[in-house]
This record gives sequence, structure tokens and C-alpha cells, in this order.
Amino acid sequence: MNIKILLRIASGLLIFHMVAHTLGHSGWKRAEEPLKQEIISKMVGHEFPFMGADRSMGDYYEGYGYASTVALAFMAAVLWIISSATYTNRELSYKILLSLALALLFWGGIEFIYFFPFAASITLLACLLTLASAIQLRGNK
Repeated sequence: MNIKILLRIASGLLIFHMVAHTLGHSGWKRAEEPLKQEIISKMVGHEFPFMGADRSMGDYYEGYGYASTVALAFMAAVLWIISSATYTNRELSYKILLSLALALLFWGGIEFIYFFPFAASITLLACLLTLASAIQLRGNK
């Protein structure tokens, strides 16, 4: 398959992941289960000083979630940009694609360990498409 198409599909997967992640994460404070609501209350109820700022564990959790949204958007943008530049700067494109494939591999592994298989599957599929693109780019010298 064409490298440009592979990378645009990978980019689209990450955009889907970003949107689903953001929508899912934005409602984390709403819970119907009493035990879950109690835990959330404890996470957001007490702030403590850290590096010059007072923050709760809920602030950290929320911040990491939105930082993940930014990271997914950035990776999707890089894949989209590289999809149009693979033949103008092959060596740089190859290095970026390999680096991004490795990052996506670790990201997907973390999702399997700490989150859930659906999210990890999307990330790992984007990883495979990115890696396939890098391999195909290297082979088309």
C-alpha cells in the first residue's frame, strides 16, 4: 500500500483515539457508584504543595489526561505532515517514522497495562502502520 495512505490512516486512528480519549476523560469526575464517587472526592478534595503549586491528585490525573490529548494530536499531525514529505526528505522521514513507531509501541504497551485493550489496539495499529511505512520507505531507495 502507498506510504502516504498508510500514514494518513495511522494519523486518522490517532485522531479518533484523541477524540475518544478526550470525551471519555472529560467525564471522569462523574460517577454513579458511591465507592467511585468517594474516591473521586478524595482525589479532588485535598491539595498539597508540590514544586511551588498547590494541587490535588485529581488535578494531576486530569492534567495527565489532557496532556495525553495534546500528545495524540501532535503525533497525528506529525504523521500527516510526514505523509506528504516522505519522498522529499527520505532519510529524515525514515528516522522520524521509526522514532514515532517506537513511541507508539511503548504508548500502546502502557495502555494495555494501565488502561484497556481497545485503546491499546488503536495505538498499536497506528504503530504497525507507521513501522510498515518506514520499512517501505527504506526499501524504495
